[in-house]
Amino acid sequence: MQLSSTLTWLIDAASASPGADRFLAELGTHLIKDGIPLAGGALTLAVPHPIIARRTWLWRAENGEVIEAVGFAPAGLAGDSSGDAGRRWLSGLAAGAVHEDLVGSAERGPLLGWIAQRRFTEAETDRLRDAARFAAAPLAALSARATLSAALEAYLGRRSAARVLAGPLRREVGETIRAVLLYGDLRSFTALSEAEPPAAVITALGGWFDCIGGAVHAFGGEVLKFIGDGVLAIFPVGDRPREACDAALRAVASAKAGMAHLDTTRREHGLPPLSFGVALHLGEILWGNVGAADRLDFTAIGPAVNLVSRLEGLCRPLGRTVLISSTIATEASTALVPLGTHALRGIATPCAVYTLPDD
Repeated sequence: MQLSSTLTWLIDAASASPGADRFLAELGTHLIKDGIPLAGGALTLAVPHPIIARRTWLWRAENGEVIEAVGFAPAGLAGDSSGDAGRRWLSGLAAGAVHEDLVGSAERGPLLGWIAQRRFTEAETDRLRDAARFAAAPLAALSARATLSAALEAYLGRRSAARVLAGPLRREVGETIRAVLLYGDLRSFTALSEAEPPAAVITALGGWFDCIGGAVHAFGGEVLKFIGDGVLAIFPVGDRPREACDAALRAVASAKAGMAHLDTTRREHGLPPLSFGVALHLGEILWGNVGAADRLDFTAIGPAVNLVSRLEGLCRPLGRTVLISSTIATEASTALVPLGTHALRGIATPCAVYTLPDD
């Protein structure tokens, strides 16, 4: 059977595409080689993500450029893959009518769209439909990888998800890295849980995690764990400890501002403010798999993790919102306020403690 270059590529090599952007660009290039005068194309995939409903990649034939458009949808539309962003972009790119194919049998499956400077002929439309049918298998594989990656990132964070996907699923597999550790905790959460209905408690937790987690991610860190009402995050150091320390301090300042705004809103609704404590420490951690033989967790462990959690426990007795260890104070460009040396429960060596100037 004599197949076109496009169909041969879809059968033999397309499943190995590293991502949707490369898949779309290579498919478009093969279609042009087979005589279809494309000006551009679009590929839309629905993704299981708490915020993003769908991702659309847009390819311009003129220069081979691929850009991405992210679709945010209200609850209930998370599975929608209508491809509106791709359709609008293609319509503005060229004069012809947009040709679209829903790939596979699923109603919300991948959507391929194409545009030329004129209307496609009937023969060209048939060839595009053939390409869509042959694209079903490689796109299913690509979509499965994207689904797995999105789910892992939502639960583990981007860096940790990449490590899990790249490494063997075995206990005691990990690496030692140097990182700024952030540990935060809501105060009086037990009392809040007993006094408020579960829905109100969940809303309070969501507001707190949005503030602290959003600030961490905005400044290049990653949330590793939500532990009850606590959060553990890291800012990997690499060879730039000062930049990591400064980023963590900016994240804490941003989280404080976010919590102040949240408390204003809560007071307007007759709700009590949410007090919290945050600690920062710079040290080495083992970042990898722990757990039972058949049930793993990807996390950070080590003396530095113990220290930062104990340091946060000093926030209430010292009357501070933010406490910072001397390892951060030595590296950071911000002048911090010393609070003396304090013993930490379970830690052999007393710790020199600092705070922010405005805390």
